[in-house]
Amino acid sequence: MLQSTTQYLDVQTQELQLAANVRRALAELEQLFRHLGAEVAQWRRRSLKAEAELAQVKAKGVYEGPELTSVRDRVADLENENRQLRDRIDAARDRVRTLNARLAFLERGGS
Repeated sequence: MLQSTTQYLDVQTQELQLAANVRRALAELEQLFRHLGAEVAQWRRRSLKAEAELAQVKAKGVYEGPELTSVRDRVADLENENRQLRDRIDAARDRVRTLNARLAFLERGGS
């Protein structure tokens, strides 16, 4: 009888420990859900703000349209012209170096 009482008490102790562990786990889970709820609310506010800003940009007509297309085309044209001018400047530098070398040779009395 004493042995069965001891076994019964051991089982009861284990069940109490298990219940305490479950309560702790549930408390941690509740805390995680509260933090998750706060984080979701923060992301919702940020997304609503971003959507409102996008709507303002679209309302101004900057987001898309023929003006934006023409500006993009103009920028591409200017970049192309810039490349061509750089090529011309590089070629002119090469000619100046060649002329400088010839001039130096002639100044040294070269023939």
